[in-house]
Amino acid sequence: MKFFIAIIDGTVVLKNVSFANSFFKRLIGLLFRKDLNKDDGLLIYPCNQIHTFGMKFCIDAVFLSPTFEVMHIEHNIPRGQISKYVKGASQVLELKGGIAEDKGILVGQTIIFTR
Repeated sequence: MKFFIAIIDGTVVLKNVSFANSFFKRLIGLLFRKDLNKDDGLLIYPCNQIHTFGMKFCIDAVFLSPTFEVMHIEHNIPRGQISKYVKGASQVLELKGGIAEDKGILVGQTIIFTR
């Protein structure tokens, strides 16, 4: 299922976001993808820490509260790394490396998911 993502001011920042909300989907994540498009993302939940072992590209990780407020952002996480554990985060939005900054995603903003 695909969703749009909009920051609170209504600006669409991603057009194709998949949800990983089962054990199997969270386990696979982005492992078999060669790259991500600038308009693609993966929302993993429940989740408060990620890794990039086995990945083929760098990613940005946007950690969200249960109310979809941006709590923490890790930019350009290289392959083979473990992110910071973010206490209170309930989900992580994974994006192509550099996109969070390019799209102006900031801590404190609320992300709205809609079709």
